[in-house]
Amino acid sequence: MTTQTLRAALLGTALAFLAGTAPAQQQQPAPAVVVAPATMTERAGTANFTGRLVAAQRVDIRARSTGFIESVDFTEGGRVKQGDLLYQIEPDSYQAALQQIEGQIASAEAERDLAQLERDRQAELVRRQATPQRNLDQAEASLSQAKGQLVTLEAQRRQAALDLSYTKITAPFDGIVGLTQYDVGALVGTSSGALVTLTLTDPIFAEFAVPNRVLQDYRAAVDRGEAPRDATVSLTLANGATPDETGTVNYLSSTVSEGTDTVLVRAQFANPEGRMRDGEFVLVTLMATEADQILTVPAQAISRSLAGAFVLVVGDDGTAEQRQVDVGGTRNGLTEIRSGLSEGENVITEGLNKVRPGAKVDAAPAQEG
Repeated sequence: MTTQTLRAALLGTALAFLAGTAPAQQQQPAPAVVVAPATMTERAGTANFTGRLVAAQRVDIRARSTGFIESVDFTEGGRVKQGDLLYQIEPDSYQAALQQIEGQIASAEAERDLAQLERDRQAELVRRQATPQRNLDQAEASLSQAKGQLVTLEAQRRQAALDLSYTKITAPFDGIVGLTQYDVGALVGTSSGALVTLTLTDPIFAEFAVPNRVLQDYRAAVDRGEAPRDATVSLTLANGATPDETGTVNYLSSTVSEGTDTVLVRAQFANPEGRMRDGEFVLVTLMATEADQILTVPAQAISRSLAGAFVLVVGDDGTAEQRQVDVGGTRNGLTEIRSGLSEGENVITEGLNKVRPGAKVDAAPAQEG
């Protein structure tokens, strides 16, 4: 075989090999992907703010009488009812003062009765013209003085009884008591400061600051009929737990904070189990009571580039198309699509890394649930 014949044979073999392999490359299967349709979802508008829980009532319990503490009648950190005894201050001196005044009142009442009798006697004598008028005048003056003395003593008795009642320090409302600052035997008085703090945490308030701009935009949307007037409030605690109780806004400040340009808002929550505590930081979520219909796709369908968010849409012919979209918030695995997509269009949710725009794909619908 000559050299030219050998070259021709090799060239023919190479052409035959290339001709045999080209059809095999064209017949590679389209990449398999999973698609899901863009659907209308009912969703209420929400807004999140950082807030702090505040007890509905909080008061420092103070002594209103001076004396030694005879007993501490509560368990620190425990619940008490309105009227429950918290502290007993030694009452002996106050009881003695009250008894002394009561004795003086008894004596004054006797003097008043005697003065009344003398006045009546003098009046009868004057009527008979058996005594001068000045004697009756003196008797009436003595009666008035006795009555006045009795009024003074009655006021002193009320004050003594009040002072005695202050030796029993009771809870002004239902609540939880803190740590006592004074123990049995301690001398306390009006200048002793707080003996213990009592807080009411059912209901409990959540206070949070809303930017004034956000509040103005919301009011404008309400006036246009684009947003509901009422909203429910929910909380997320520090550990991520969300209490079942929802709240309602019961206070909106009439002033704007100069330093932060925010408005203070307060919502009230039931807290029967006491899981929410005074001073705790929380995430406050405002949710509209009326839900809107919005277009959504599974969150995993969203990709991002320097140009913004996009999805890969699969057309009826099985071709993948890249589509720029304007997205909103994501909740429960669904992302809001504000523009760029229509209801019913299928977007790729799985297999995105295997697809290029313009390529054919083998699309299968996502499994529900």
